[in-house]
Order: sequence, then C-alpha cells, then structure tokens
Amino acid sequence: MNKVFDRYASIVFLLIGVLFVWQSQSIGTSSYGSNVGPDIFPMGLGVVMILLSIRLFYEVLKTKTSASSEEDTKPDYKRFLLILAASLIYAYFLEDIGYVIGTFLFLLFSFQVIERGKWLVSIIISAAFSYGVYYLFVQILEGSLPGFPSFMNLG
Repeated sequence: MNKVFDRYASIVFLLIGVLFVWQSQSIGTSSYGSNVGPDIFPMGLGVVMILLSIRLFYEVLKTKTSASSEEDTKPDYKRFLLILAASLIYAYFLEDIGYVIGTFLFLLFSFQVIERGKWLVSIIISAAFSYGVYYLFVQILEGSLPGFPSFMNLG
C-alpha cells in the first residue's frame, strides 16, 4: 500500500464525488417515459465515491508505517488496458447488443482478466448482476435501458 498515493487519491475522489452530487442537482428530475430521473445515477455514483474515499482515507490513517511493509509493486498495465479496452467496446456497442447481454459479456471478460479460471462462478455472477440490475431498473423503478437486440425480440 502506497500511503502517500492512497491519501491523495482518496482526497481527489472525494472531491470528484462531491462534484458529481453537486452537479447532479442541476440535471432535470424526470425524463420521458420514466419514473426514475436522470439525476439518480450520477448522484448515487457521487455518494458511493464519497463513501469509498472516506473509507480509503481511514484505512490509510489506520495502517502503521514500517519499512518492511512497503512493497514496491508495479502497476499491472496489461490488465488495466484490457479492461479499459473492454469498457470502451462495451460503451460503443451497448445500444446494439442491449444492456443485459453487453453487461454480461463485459463482466465475464473482466472477471477472467482479473482472475483466470472459475468460469462457472464468473458466469453466474455476471448473469445475476446484469439481469438483476436490468430487472430492478426497468421493472421496479420503471426506468429505461437498452433491452435485447432486435433479432431477439420475437414477439
């Protein structure tokens, strides 16, 4: 754990979270055909960023400094670039392949990049998360997300 970097990162992400919450207040509260306004997710993301930043700052303060515990670990650029590329592809094709399929494929790929193997667990978590969020947002909150691709809409 690099305490100096983590301390500054927690402060930066705290400020970004506050900015998200503040700016989400200026977004309209309702959109066409949806009971969930477009301000909900940016505000939620900001709150999550604030809470995680506070937690990271607390963890940095809690750890004791010792020369033996400081390891010089190099960033894993290969994994980072693979997941970044997958994120860009996911965002580009989201409308074409739909939220459920796109999110499932993105999560499955990301889980395998992070830790190879455990296919069954990765498939179950990816499927449950992508369909669960879709169901929660579309059915319960009556929002709108890209559904399934047009070739799958049989009815």
